[in-house]
Amino acid sequence: MEYVSAVPVPQPRARASSAPDSAGSRRSLAAGLLLGAAGATVVLLASGQTWAEGKASVGGGTLPLTADGQDVTGVPAALAVVGLAALVAVFAVRGAGRLVVAALLALSGLGAGFSAYTGASDSAALDEQAAQTTGNTAATVGALSHTAWPYITAAGGLLILLAGLLALRYGSRWPAMSGRYERDGTPRPRKAPRTAPDPERPEELWKALDRGEDPTREA
Repeated sequence: MEYVSAVPVPQPRARASSAPDSAGSRRSLAAGLLLGAAGATVVLLASGQTWAEGKASVGGGTLPLTADGQDVTGVPAALAVVGLAALVAVFAVRGAGRLVVAALLALSGLGAGFSAYTGASDSAALDEQAAQTTGNTAATVGALSHTAWPYITAAGGLLILLAGLLALRYGSRWPAMSGRYERDGTPRPRKAPRTAPDPERPEELWKALDRGEDPTREA
């Protein structure tokens, strides 16, 4: 009499968990690159726009003055360049080094946004222009007004900050550029030595001549 075993046969588990993790890594990687590049671009472009406007009294009239972001503060543009370098360096390092670079990326965005926000109400650049224009070191600018460009610059810094936070949270799952160039240590197969062409077969002689070989030389 035969007996049928009731013990279920274990089946190999499907590796379903790795697919969502891989998809999430790709999404965070794409978001980090997009946010970092877009934020740095916004900061660099907005820093060159007019941030403040005013008028200086000259003789019996007034002279309009303007100051762009670089006149007010050069910190946001400089930190945007640092952020771009850090964004690229994230993929060149691994482990603890990647965390350090990701933190630098986040701090660059934070510094760029904060300096742009504080520069939105700054009048020192226009006061300096007024003093140079009038020749009076005590002169100040009047009818001072500010544009929206400092706040746009601050928004760009916020995008860089978000890219840095994504790198801190998910950067350990992102690929590294140096990985594809590393050797795995396995010996490479050697190419088989070429044999001398058969003089009885003219097609082999012509092929050897096309390769730049001397068919008369013995192997």
